[in-house]
Parts: sequence; C-alpha cells; structure tokens
Amino acid sequence: MLEARLTIDPAFRVAPVRRRTFGTFVEHLGRCVYTGIYEPGHPTADEDGFRADVLALTRELGATTVRYPGGNFVSGHRWEDAVGPVERRPARLDLAWHSTEPNRVGVDEFMRWCRKAGLEPMMAVNLGTRGVGEALALLEYCNHPNGTAWSDLRVANGAKRPYDVRMWCLGNEMDGPWQIGHKNAAEYGRLAAETARAMRMYDPALELVACGSSSSSMPTFGAWEATVLEHTYDLVDYISCHAYYEEKDGDLGSFLACATDMQHFIDSVTATADAVGAKLKSRKKINLSFDEWNVWYQSRFQNAPVPADWPVAPRLLEDHYHLADAVAVGSLLITLLANSDRVTAACLAQLVNVIAPIMTEPGGPAWRQTTFHPFAQAARHATGDVLRVETDSPTYDTADYGEVPLLHATATTTGDQTVVFAVNRSVDRPLSVTVDGPVTRVVDATTLTDPDVYARNSAGTPRPGPPPRPLPADGTTVTLPPVSWNVIRFA
Repeated sequence: MLEARLTIDPAFRVAPVRRRTFGTFVEHLGRCVYTGIYEPGHPTADEDGFRADVLALTRELGATTVRYPGGNFVSGHRWEDAVGPVERRPARLDLAWHSTEPNRVGVDEFMRWCRKAGLEPMMAVNLGTRGVGEALALLEYCNHPNGTAWSDLRVANGAKRPYDVRMWCLGNEMDGPWQIGHKNAAEYGRLAAETARAMRMYDPALELVACGSSSSSMPTFGAWEATVLEHTYDLVDYISCHAYYEEKDGDLGSFLACATDMQHFIDSVTATADAVGAKLKSRKKINLSFDEWNVWYQSRFQNAPVPADWPVAPRLLEDHYHLADAVAVGSLLITLLANSDRVTAACLAQLVNVIAPIMTEPGGPAWRQTTFHPFAQAARHATGDVLRVETDSPTYDTADYGEVPLLHATATTTGDQTVVFAVNRSVDRPLSVTVDGPVTRVVDATTLTDPDVYARNSAGTPRPGPPPRPLPADGTTVTLPPVSWNVIRFA
C-alpha cells in the first residue's frame, strides 16, 4: 500500500474561495447554443425556447458565471445582428468555425437564459474586426438605463431594466494567427487600452480582462503578456489564460499530471504581471482570469475535414469524456483553487456539447459526462477559505513533467468544516492518505473512479460507472483508489 500525508493548518490561508472560479463558457460554436441551451420544439423547451433539462443540469453543475459569445466566434461577430425581432435578423457566415450563424440567439436571449440559470454574464467584445465604437455601443445597450439610442433599443426589445454586466473581456486570443483580426502584442495592447479607457469613461467600476496568451506553448508567450500589460496595466483588472490538455500516445501518467503545466502557466503569468507592475512603479496587482480551460482532444479536431458547405450548428468538438479525463479535470480544479489569491475568475470551456460536461441529443435527452462530477462537487463543497497544504507523497516519473507527486490536493475551510479535494495519480495502486491538522474525523468521503479508466457515460446510460460513490475512512485516514478524484469532509 502506498502511503502519503497531508498537513493543513487553518492559519495558513491562501485566499477566500472565489465563486467565479466555477465559471463556464457558452460560445456560438457547434451545438453549444443551438440544440444545446436553445431548442424550440424540444419536449422540455420553455416559452423562450430554452431546454429545461439543460437548465436543470446547469444549476446542478453549480456554475456561477458564464463567458459569452466567444471564443473565436466573437472576433467576427456583429452583436447588432442578433437583437430585435428574430424574423428580421440576418444570417451570417461564421469564419471561425466554418458555419452559418442564424442569429436566433443574441444578447437579450442570452441574458434571459442567464437569469433562469442563475449565472453572472461575462461579455466579450469584438476587437478582431471591430473596435472601440462597437464595444461602447454594446456596453450602452447592456448597462445604460434608458434615454439613449442603444439603451432605448434594448427597452424596445423587451428589456426595460439594464443588464448591468460587470465583467468584460477585451477580445479573444488575439495572439493567435487563427484569430480573425489577429494582431501583434503592441497593436492589440494599444487597441485594448483605448477600448478600456473609453469603457471606463462610462463606468470606472467595470472589471476588464485583457487577452493573455492563448497557450503557454505559443512562441510569444511571456513577451505577449509583458507588452500587452505595459499598454493596459492601469486600465484592466485581469489578464486571461487559456489551456487545454489531452492524453497523447497512451501516456496516461503524463496526462494525469497535466495540472503541473497549469501551475507553471499561472506562476509565469503572475511573475510577468508583477514585473510589469514593478517597472511601472504601481502598487496594483493584476489578477488572472483563466477563462478557458478543460480537457480537449485537439489532435482529433485538427485532423477533421472542413465541410464543403456552411452548416448551422454542426457537430463540432464533441469529445466524449472518460474517467481519466474527469480525474484530470479534478486536478485542474485543485490547481485553480490553490491559486485563489491570483486566479480570481475561471471558465470551464464549454458548457454544452462542445468539449462539455453536459451533452444533448436534438429532440432527445440531456446527460452528464464524467467531467460533470468533479466540477459539481468542487462548486458545492469548496466554501470559506482555501488553505495552503503540505504533502508528503510518493512520486512517479512522467515523460512530460519529470518527477511528480502521486497525491495532488488542496483544502478549504469554513472553520466548522474542512474539505480536502484530492487526486490519486497512480494508474494501478491505491494511496493511503492521512490528514494531519485540526481535524478529528471524516464526516463523509466520496470517490470518482472505475476499474476501467476509459469508462464513459452516454445518452442511454447517463450514470454508468461513476457517479461518485462513498469511500470508507478510518479516523483521519482515507485510501484513495488509483486514478481517482476524491472529496473528503472533516469535522
């Protein structure tokens, strides 16, 4: 039996649990919107055409914020096309995903859906093909009470009260040559600064997110953040991070350690931001918005043929996740929580159908993927403050990250209750973990595991191998199965 110890002390607090850590993402991509959140004529559809089964699962997931409308989609989007009478809205080509966008869902529909789902909206503005003026128009449409052209148009479209969107993304992945309107760091930094300055002239209290690198593997990573922040440091609150992971060439051990890369990403961007702050002699701290993260098998997408036509809501990026994917997602959540002092917002990309925890069939069922469970459990049980933990764990060698601990964990506490979130990265051996600190006994413990690490959920069997099941405990010691995500509550 492998053995590990985990030490916690309520005096060593990282930061409060940030509710925005449990954000998600809805983009006009594939079937995320159409036959995902929105499907008039579906047996569960409400008066606005939203699928009630998806709304129920979204609430169960525990998501708190939602980023919209993209993603790559936003860099070619004209938001005005998607407001007003639906029958008058023009269809447009979406170059980002080689699709046709019918514009049946736009700002007003999305905001109604957010209210029903209990989510805070995070809006992205188009800084690819558009600029300052269009961003200001969208801001006025969303947030101004009335008495101006754009705010009165919103009222005329049925929304008397403003939406009061607080968090705004200044474009998306502008470092990527795949992005419509791709810019170098200096070009984007200047445009983001001018957009931010203008938006703050309307409302100085807005929370603004500058685009960081779309991946830490980008050749401009680090230099991009430094240049963009030199332009925007005093005008924005966040720099964004995006990261996706997948198992490659059957290397399960490296895949289960992918949070090691996320931690390096966070450390690097934080250091760069602080260096720029020091250079500018600013006492301000820039936080990180990790507003795209997930397991995504990009290698499958890159080899997929481009359709000859321009379909509406094609099946794109519909990864079907297995147990090991869910454990990796849990490990990434542990990393986000452990960095709550600087990562104060995050978005699992995406919510429905597109690399998502929730899947649907048109006219048919909606169900939970394996990755649904660690997110829902973390959102429900992570409360109070995040604690810094010390682990004494066996290690293993990985091809991608070198020597890595088998135990990956963090903890949160409310004072009355402490919760440990833990992953056993061993592919074949259980791990006995003893928790040291001001805890007396395990109240309850659950594990997400399966003898088949590639077990999946499906429409016909929405809860096959996992969901999480009870895990026996002895005092403050719990034995974690191999390849498992675990939640342990202590008194």
